[in-house]
Amino acid sequence: MRVLISGASGLIGSELTRQLEAAGHTVLRLVRRPPRSRAEFRWDPATLTLDPAVLDGVDAVINLAGASIGRLPWTKSYRRQIMESRVQATRTLTDAMRRSATPPTVLLNASAVGIYGNRPGEELTEASAPGSDFLATVVTTWEAEARLAPESTRVVMLRTGLVLAKGGALKPLMPIVRLGFGGPLGRGSQMWPWVSLHDEAAAIVHLLTSELSGPVNLAGPTPATANDVIRAVATALRRPFFVPVPEFVLTLALQDAARQLLLADQRVSSAKLEADGFRFTHRTAAEAVTWMLR
Repeated sequence: MRVLISGASGLIGSELTRQLEAAGHTVLRLVRRPPRSRAEFRWDPATLTLDPAVLDGVDAVINLAGASIGRLPWTKSYRRQIMESRVQATRTLTDAMRRSATPPTVLLNASAVGIYGNRPGEELTEASAPGSDFLATVVTTWEAEARLAPESTRVVMLRTGLVLAKGGALKPLMPIVRLGFGGPLGRGSQMWPWVSLHDEAAAIVHLLTSELSGPVNLAGPTPATANDVIRAVATALRRPFFVPVPEFVLTLALQDAARQLLLADQRVSSAKLEADGFRFTHRTAAEAVTWMLR
């Protein structure tokens, strides 16, 4: 397949490109700078600019564009950037698809488990109602834009959890753990929906030729708490795990970002993806951490 990717140079995009090319697919990239090869095409989501001719001969589009939610603090202006970067990128693509003479048959659009909000005690499936906090609002709006693709295009929303990878969401915690100060964040028992970078990309490759549509949770099959994940990192690094960070300290320092990223309790089910035939390489957070730190 000829696959057009936005965000191809990012953490997930780089691993996804590697796996797509290894599977024999042709990868084309959307870039915001002047193209450097025939496989690159310029676009400008800020002005909703993309020539629909770029989509000629493209079988699938994978949209991974969006400002990082891991960049802190979430100032008022950065909250706006988090929202606008996702909405504008997705709208630019779906607009171009509707204007294309031959729209792609597949759109795999990035999304996030943040849509569910803080839901202790629940098992969250793709049918679960959205939450009402900032991230839930962002993801709900984001997914609504993806649904504006042409009717002939199969649309999948990739509801991704905490991606375990060097340079990923755990990057700010790594120096602390290496220094021996790893420990529970708040109560530590909150469920963290995790997925290894390898399986995140592999699941996207799987969904490229699947018949699934709509939201799909991309989270590892074995539930894990925040303690499980951080303890696995400490164990792999042969460092202690005992220094707690109280919840009030996290919320005082990071405010909503702490409540929605670190303290949110989300037990997210991967049953839909597994029922479609996908097999995780890393079935536990400990396996994913070991792979991450190898």
